[in-house]
Amino acid sequence: MNRLAICLTLALAGCATLPPSVTGPVSGAPTPAPAEQPAVVAAQTVPADTPIPVLGDGPLKPIEASPASLTPVTPVALPNDIWERMRSGFAMPDLDNNLVRERERWYARQPDYIERMTDRANRYLYYIVEEVQARKMPLELALLPFIESAFNPEALSRAKASGMWQFMPKTGKNFDLTQNAFRDDRLDVMASTRAALDYLQKLYNQFGDWHLALAAYNWGEGNVSRAQAYNRKRGKGTGYEDLRMPNETRHYVPKFQAIKNIIAHPDRFGIQLRVIKNHPYFQTIPLDFDIDVAKAAELASLTVEEFRQLNPSAKRPLLMGAVTDNLLLPWDNAEIFQKNIKTHASPLATWTVWIAPKNLRTADAAKLVHMSEAQLREVNDIPKNTVIRKGSALVVPRTQQSADVSERIAETGQINLMPEYNASHRVVVVQRGETLGAIARRHRVSVKQLLQWNHLKDARSLRAGQKLLVANPGVAVASKKQAAKNTNKKRSNQR
Repeated sequence: MNRLAICLTLALAGCATLPPSVTGPVSGAPTPAPAEQPAVVAAQTVPADTPIPVLGDGPLKPIEASPASLTPVTPVALPNDIWERMRSGFAMPDLDNNLVRERERWYARQPDYIERMTDRANRYLYYIVEEVQARKMPLELALLPFIESAFNPEALSRAKASGMWQFMPKTGKNFDLTQNAFRDDRLDVMASTRAALDYLQKLYNQFGDWHLALAAYNWGEGNVSRAQAYNRKRGKGTGYEDLRMPNETRHYVPKFQAIKNIIAHPDRFGIQLRVIKNHPYFQTIPLDFDIDVAKAAELASLTVEEFRQLNPSAKRPLLMGAVTDNLLLPWDNAEIFQKNIKTHASPLATWTVWIAPKNLRTADAAKLVHMSEAQLREVNDIPKNTVIRKGSALVVPRTQQSADVSERIAETGQINLMPEYNASHRVVVVQRGETLGAIARRHRVSVKQLLQWNHLKDARSLRAGQKLLVANPGVAVASKKQAAKNTNKKRSNQR
C-alpha cells in the first residue's frame, strides 16, 4: 500500500471514532473531559474497489475556521527611524549635574554642528546599533563617536588617537587593529567598531559601572584604578563623581549624557534631528584582488571622497586583496560595482609594492622605480631630507611583470625612515666628566656644530651616557667649506 493510501486509511479510522456532529470548543470556555476510549482503535478496512482520491483531482477547498477559534495576531510595529530604535534601548543610569546642563546648552546653541554630525552618522549608525544590540549592550553606546570624533572616520587628534572611535596606536594594537605602511584599521568602520565594543565591554566588566567604563575609555583604565585606590585609602567614594580626574575626563561623560538627552528629547532643546532610516546604509563586497582606490570608486559610480567615507583605512592609493576582506559600498552602488567589475577589461591595479634593497635617499629611490622624487614622497607620505632604510615597503607604479601584493608584505610592510644627516653622522656617547669642548676637539669639529646637530641650547647641558650626533670628517669639512662660501658671498653682497 502506498503512503497516501496508508494516510487515508488512518484518517478514516480517526474520523470513525468521532460523534456525528462535533463543534470545536469556544475560545476561553472550559474543555469537556473526553469520553473513555479503548486503548487501541482498530483501523477500518477499505474495500479494494474503493477509489483513492489523488491530490489535484479537484479544487481544494480552504478549511473555514470559526472566528471564535482564531487567535488574534498583534502586528509588530518596527521603529520608524534609528533614533526611535535607540531610545527604546537606552539602558545606562543617567548622570544629572551642572556639567550636563552646561553641555546641553552648548549643543543647543550649535544646531549646525549637530546637523553636520548626524549627516556623517547617517552612513554608520545603523551598523553600529546592530552591533551594540547583538551584544546586548546599552544602545546609547552607539552615540559615543559623536563625542570622540563627531563621526569622522578619518579624525586624528593631537595625541595621535585616530578614527571614529579614536584609538591610540598602542591600544589599537592591543585590540588587533593592524597599523602598517598600507593601512590603519583604527580607521576601518567595521574593525574599529568591533574593537571599541570589545574594549568598552572589558572596561565595564572591570569596573562594573558604565560611567567609570567611559571615563576609563577616555583616560585609561590604569588611571581610573589608581584614582579609585587613592580615594579608597582615604575612606572616600570610588564612583565616577567621587574621583579626581583631568578636566577632559571630568567633562567627557557629561558631554555624552548631554548628547543622549538631546537624542532622547530633541524638541526640548529646539533641535530637529536628521531622519536616519532604520535599515542598512552599506553592503559588504568581498575583495580578493588588488585594485586602485580610484578605480574602485569609479566602478561603484562614486567620487574618491565618497568611497573613502566608507573605506578610509587605506593609507595608499592601492587596496590589497590579500588583506582587505571587504569593500563597504552604499546599497545601490554595491550592485553597480558588481555589475561593472564583471565587464571591466583594463587593469584594476596600476600600483604595487617595492622593497628598498638598501638605505637610499628619496631621490635615488625615485630613480630606481621611475618616479619623480616629489611623487614618491607624496604617494608614500615621506618628508623631505629623508633616507629610506633598507627593507622599507613603498607603493610604486606597477609593471607588466608585477603580481598582486603578497599577504606577507601586505600584513607586515613598514616604511622606516631617518633624517639624511643620520646617514652621514655617527653617534658618540658622553663619558663621565667629559665636556662638549673636549668632544669637539677629539672629533675635530666645533662646539657650535655639536650644538646645532644635537639641538642643544647650552654646552653645559651634558650628562654621562648621553648620545650625541657627530658628523663624519668628510661631512664636517664640507660644512666648513660651505660656511666659507656663504661668508665670501655675504662679503661680496656688502661691497
